[in-house]
Amino acid sequence: MPQVKVAVVGAGVIGFSSAVCIAESLPNAAVTIIAEKFSPDTTSDGAAGIFFAAEFHEIPVERQRRWFKDSFNHLLQIAHSAQAPHAGVMLSSGCQIFKQEPAVKRPFWADLVIGFREMSPSELQRFPEHGFGQVFTTLKCECSRYLPWLQHRFIKAGGVVEQRHVSSLNELCGFDLIVNCSGLGSKALADDSAVFPVRGQVLKVSAPWIQHFIRDSDGKTYIYPGIESVTVGGTRQEHDWRLDIDEQDTTGILERCKKLEPSLENAVVLSKWVGLRPSRKCPRVERGVMKTKGKNIPVVHNYGHGGWGVTLAWGCAVDTLGLVTQSLRDIRPVAKL
Repeated sequence: MPQVKVAVVGAGVIGFSSAVCIAESLPNAAVTIIAEKFSPDTTSDGAAGIFFAAEFHEIPVERQRRWFKDSFNHLLQIAHSAQAPHAGVMLSSGCQIFKQEPAVKRPFWADLVIGFREMSPSELQRFPEHGFGQVFTTLKCECSRYLPWLQHRFIKAGGVVEQRHVSSLNELCGFDLIVNCSGLGSKALADDSAVFPVRGQVLKVSAPWIQHFIRDSDGKTYIYPGIESVTVGGTRQEHDWRLDIDEQDTTGILERCKKLEPSLENAVVLSKWVGLRPSRKCPRVERGVMKTKGKNIPVVHNYGHGGWGVTLAWGCAVDTLGLVTQSLRDIRPVAKL
């Protein structure tokens, strides 16, 4: 029986997670991942990769819980394995703090992380401008390690890597099915005007004495210790396409983070990075179809996760696998996938 040819467009954490899921689960699928940029040059490479998420109000909470749970369990298994340092996955404990008590004190993922609880008054004394906080242990996934690790896993599963620019999905009409994980590229490739960038600038600093993360609930000030450095940030500048380092942002990031963690005064800045989060009001994880050259080609979309791509990647990849399987059954109902 001839193999079905599947193209995955995009080599960030969403694309590679989807490609690995499909290649490992569907032995009759020949999967090719196509992208202009691969690690270390993707947006995912600069992501802090800490695991928690905002709620998308137009997506059923149970679906979001499944995305989060599948991702968390997948990476927790890696964190507990000998592969953890190679994959860049580690457990991370810390707190999220709020200036005012939030309307929802227990997010939908509270029972999916480890040891979630509210901070005590004595713990909050450390942050006098904040009146509420949450403490928990979650995961951190450093994509500069994780993406090469996933790529190796993908190739081991028989996947093919192709580096080139895709101007239109019509260029891929030789494939039986297309999985679109092109992030911001979907603005053009999927003709989706709902996609927009959210500019993020972060710094990597050397501060090995910092062992616990701190995140301000506004999402603009955070300190995330990692395997070899600490990520401090950041910015959330919507519809801003600038990729140059903004030194005013650098100054603001350091001032805000030092206010939460004064010992950062002694940290050495190792690097500065800017990336554009591929954002959308809600992620698009659904089936579609492309009509080209007299035939219909199924397209499964998986993009628009904004700053939550690492958190949701594996869960959305599992969903994508299900949509791919359904689509292949529709076009080849007798095929044994």
